[in-house]
Amino acid sequence: MGILKATAAVAVMLYVFYDSLIPAPLLVPVWLIYIRDWQIDLSRKKEHELRLQFRDSIQVMASALKAGYSVENAIREAGRDLSPVYPEEARIRKEFRRMVRQMDMNMPAEEVLQEFAERTGQEDIENFVNVFSAAKKRGGDSIAIIRDAVNIISGKIDTEKEIQTMLASKKLEFDIMCAVPFGIILYMKLTFGEFLSVLYGNIAGAAIMSICICVYMGAYVYGRKIIRIEV
Repeated sequence: MGILKATAAVAVMLYVFYDSLIPAPLLVPVWLIYIRDWQIDLSRKKEHELRLQFRDSIQVMASALKAGYSVENAIREAGRDLSPVYPEEARIRKEFRRMVRQMDMNMPAEEVLQEFAERTGQEDIENFVNVFSAAKKRGGDSIAIIRDAVNIISGKIDTEKEIQTMLASKKLEFDIMCAVPFGIILYMKLTFGEFLSVLYGNIAGAAIMSICICVYMGAYVYGRKIIRIEV
């Protein structure tokens, strides 16, 4: 999907800025930038979805521990409670099914959670597992410690969700602004083709259009960095 979108974007650029396929090799960097940007967006989306799913799972685990469940049974209970909430192919359900299978093979719950954190590479998950391990080793009111950790991590995830919601309109505005230059040039080509004809089919025009593409891509990359906020 990313390759198709990047190819379509480059094809539009070739038509709008050059009206020719000859400069296609010059736009390979643009194609690569678009692919990389698409991959980053997809990865961030999946990570955000996993964090939301993880927040729900640890809240269920904290409730189960408070009700007197053992750690192993709390993990199993969380896996069961997530079934009606998320589809079977959801990442968090796959992870909990894997953890249950590992515990069925007599792996300690601490080791199972540690592997879960390593697989995901999520900072919030790693923090929870570290707090869980420390609370279990040191004893004391481990349930209260885990509950506090759940509240902190859940608060952070909720804050990030609120920020992303506030940025949604700005992201839409950014996407519209990215499309505006293409719309203007296409409109000019369709209505005042003779006015723009001097920019096509000659070295000077190609050079001017190449400068425009460089400025456009610089603004695009800079704008994408602005709307990407880490919590």
